[in-house]
Amino acid sequence: MAKQKRYSRKTAEDRIFDTINYILMIFLIIITLYPFINIIAVSLNDPMDSIKGGIYLKPRKFTLYNYRVVLSRKEIYNATGVSILRTLVGTVLGILSSFFVAYPLSRKDFVLRKPLTIYFLLTMYVGGGLIPGYFLIKSIGLLNSFWVYILPGLVSTFNILVVRSYISTIPDSFVESAKIDGAGELRILFTIIMPLCIPVLATIALFIAVGQWNSWFDTYLYAPSKQELSTLQFELQKILQEATQSFSTSSDYGSAISSGAAERAKSITPTSIRATMTVVATLPVLIVYPFLQKYFVTGLTLGGVKG
Repeated sequence: MAKQKRYSRKTAEDRIFDTINYILMIFLIIITLYPFINIIAVSLNDPMDSIKGGIYLKPRKFTLYNYRVVLSRKEIYNATGVSILRTLVGTVLGILSSFFVAYPLSRKDFVLRKPLTIYFLLTMYVGGGLIPGYFLIKSIGLLNSFWVYILPGLVSTFNILVVRSYISTIPDSFVESAKIDGAGELRILFTIIMPLCIPVLATIALFIAVGQWNSWFDTYLYAPSKQELSTLQFELQKILQEATQSFSTSSDYGSAISSGAAERAKSITPTSIRATMTVVATLPVLIVYPFLQKYFVTGLTLGGVKG
């Protein structure tokens, strides 16, 4: 027991290492959290006061006016519903498509494994470009359609490779034992392989969901005139553009700062609206992420193993 206590006692080098490690971790936490806290503080500050700068961890003149401006637009609520729907549908179909393509590519007895893998890899380096892509979308009738948000990006080569590498880590004995017991390919796929792939599927689900939620450029390209298909990010982008144009044409910064309380109450600045938009758009992702975090490290680590 005396020897165990002596060997478990930390040396001076261990204490120095722990101290430096704690300092680095605290510094990393601070530089990670500060941008979010600062954005929240700016979004809760008086819009005309925000252009003076000097807002760091808390608002100087607290107000909810920025959020009232953003949330008072009726288009926001329909656009939020569209964004939620496209995120749910796009995530589910994206997971299934990646899984169903990755599984045969992970099987060593699949004849077309290498040619198809090379074919998918080429799509990561060679693309048709924006204009050919637009005419392709137009030719297949996806313009001003909800499915223009889902089908063009349904199959992701990166996600396929991550899932394929993860499946390759599953011992072949699981599949062989199931075949000996009389299980078919579909039963093996859904009752053995898919449950074991939950960590990596949750990981790519987070990738797909964040991409779908944050996307606005496809709305701008393929459905700009159809209001019922407008997404939250596209509407927030329009609010920011309107605020920037109105603020830049109405007055310069000096006159804006010296304006009275009545004018300030009716004004919105690009700085405050940008911070408010960031909080509104990021909040749903922050709510969902903790539920997927436990799968994230395992799925991404094992999925990154060369298969």
